[in-house]
Amino acid sequence: MYPQTQQLLHDLVTQKIVPGISYALINRSEVLTQTFGWRELVPQRQQLTPGLQYDLASLTKVIGTTTVILQLVEAKRLALTDTVQRFLPEFQDERVQLWHLLTHTSGIAGFIPNRDQLPAAELKAALLKLPVTSTFGRKVVYTDIGLLYLGWIIETIYQQPVQQVITEQVLQPLRLHDATFTPDPARCVPTNTRYGQLLQGIVHDPKARVLGEHCGSAGLFASLTDLQQFAQWYLGQRPDLPQLISRAFIKKLYADYTHHQLGRSLGWDLRYPRQGQPLLYHTGYTGTMLMLDDELQQGLIVLTNRVHPHEQNNAFLDWREKIAQQFIAELPN
Repeated sequence: MYPQTQQLLHDLVTQKIVPGISYALINRSEVLTQTFGWRELVPQRQQLTPGLQYDLASLTKVIGTTTVILQLVEAKRLALTDTVQRFLPEFQDERVQLWHLLTHTSGIAGFIPNRDQLPAAELKAALLKLPVTSTFGRKVVYTDIGLLYLGWIIETIYQQPVQQVITEQVLQPLRLHDATFTPDPARCVPTNTRYGQLLQGIVHDPKARVLGEHCGSAGLFASLTDLQQFAQWYLGQRPDLPQLISRAFIKKLYADYTHHQLGRSLGWDLRYPRQGQPLLYHTGYTGTMLMLDDELQQGLIVLTNRVHPHEQNNAFLDWREKIAQQFIAELPN
């Protein structure tokens, strides 16, 4: 199954691009999983073992926040054309709608002085004051801001912290037993260090550390088993799990939701094979990746700690792109 993709995945470790890797390849009802390499290199070398939890980084966006938003849209408690201002009146631009946030076409951007040193309430206030730039509606600029806003919109509807809502509305119903925002550090693959402290079971993303349970853009930890279960649910392969979003709605996600064909679905990036419908695709800064093909019932899950032991690891980004392209090239005919 996907021999050349597997070779590239193994090469990530043997070429010392990442310390270790856990991955899954889904081919209809067949699933192949592998875990190998090192859990950590510093302060001491430890072997990677199956079942450990990874900092998913931005996969939190599609597994958690996007899933809740799509539930609310399908239940008609939200509309994609609702304005952000309807739910977050502190935000001043009346043009921006929910679909702009989901497709990263909102144009919201700006510099926040001392951002990572601000307390949570001040950081939220500063983020909601950011201006809409000239890229509005015309360009995809991938950013956490839209998903942070969507998390706060979820909070206004549920009157609960967004991470609590994700836990109750997504993680628990889908029986993702190792998926959590409050992991046991002993069960976690570490990322890198901050101020001399190994980040193990502590979210890597600085905004998520400040915002805590009010962050919908990062913060989720999970095992390969959880990601496999989520992927198979998304592909309609788990009728034993509840339909949090209908199959019909999920199938509609394999389409471009921008007005200028910019290659983004609702929450997801799109990747295009030579023929057939696009694939759903998303990555996470810490070295995570998820790719799904509903038409052919295929999937790829990659979990690494690519920021360990050093934050700057641009080589991984090139390898990740090669792996994504190779997986698409090896899709069954």
